[in-house]
Amino acid sequence: MSKTDAEARAGEHVSPAQEVAEAMMGFVTEFKGFQAEYQTKLQQTEERLTMLDRKTMTAARTPLAGAVDMDAPHQKAFNAYLRSGEDDGLRGLELEGKSLSAAVNSDGGYLVDPVTSDSVKSVLNATASIRSIASVVNVEATSYDVLVDHSDVGSGWATETSNLTETDTPAIDRITIPLHELSALPKASQRLLDDSAFDIEGWLAGRIADKFSRAEAAAFINGDGIDKPKGFLTHADVAETNWSWGALGYVPSGIDGVVTADAIIEVVYSLGAEYRANATFVMNSKTAGMIRKMKDNDGRFLWTDGLAAGQPSTLLGYPVLIAEDMPDAAAGANAIAFGDFAAGYTVAERPDLRVLRDPFSAKPHVLFYATKRVGGDVSDFAAIKLLKFASS
Repeated sequence: MSKTDAEARAGEHVSPAQEVAEAMMGFVTEFKGFQAEYQTKLQQTEERLTMLDRKTMTAARTPLAGAVDMDAPHQKAFNAYLRSGEDDGLRGLELEGKSLSAAVNSDGGYLVDPVTSDSVKSVLNATASIRSIASVVNVEATSYDVLVDHSDVGSGWATETSNLTETDTPAIDRITIPLHELSALPKASQRLLDDSAFDIEGWLAGRIADKFSRAEAAAFINGDGIDKPKGFLTHADVAETNWSWGALGYVPSGIDGVVTADAIIEVVYSLGAEYRANATFVMNSKTAGMIRKMKDNDGRFLWTDGLAAGQPSTLLGYPVLIAEDMPDAAAGANAIAFGDFAAGYTVAERPDLRVLRDPFSAKPHVLFYATKRVGGDVSDFAAIKLLKFASS
């Protein structure tokens, strides 16, 4: 109630209930006015925030003003290092405690960022290499030792009162797999690196993956062990009838340069039963084309294509890995290998991948020197058998 109304009604008698009702009506009227004013200010604030968000999140219209960079800090720092050699971002990154170990090579190089490293590994696993069927271990040392017990414990029958005699003790061999440095040196022009539309991480991952996969695949089969992994075909081979530990046993095909269905069956059963369950045939495309035409005595093809997508073809029920670095079918060649490679061959590698940027050696191009340490060797000579295309 206003002061004027109060003065006009000063001489009138007003009941307490009426005074309370009039006071409440005045309060409600003032509260609604306050509420309307507050909602108006809140709406203005929301509109202002919406405009700020649009200016911040929307890509700039002119090429001179870049879009908002939503990448993780390590990705931005690594991208800046590859494009311009600026390493301040890398130096300012906070490393996790688990990264401060002997496994990290920090002597002048920079670890490739996790996204790129994962891309490289996925390509490597997809290639037709012994890596896909071998045992792969990550180590934090310069070599990896495999302890193999390839002998048996002596035993004998005894009666209740007979004297016990000493039996043979098992012999344990140590196989040392040294790690060697695998390197790649892709290059790109500085103008290409300056192009903001260029996916430098994808390009670098693809180039390194292609180089590493081809080099590894060749070394795991034919490497001489000198500054590279030792391939399983470079070990001595002996006829299966004279096989002993330290060499790979082979089954002759019976005819120089020619293979028969009987020879393939024989090499399958030359492998121990404990290995056959996980065994795989390894050969190149030319040999596979020859084997694919072979039939048994009942006219059935030995080769069977995979029924489902992604499933490997099988030979006598065992999967086939097409490795192009295997030798061609020729007289005296060990063109087919059969065995449990998860038990028979071990790939040891260090998980860190280094990338060094060199803008000086090949101007106007920029070189990227990527290195990784990997080794490989036969870890169980009884787990792999060879089919030699020879008469004996």
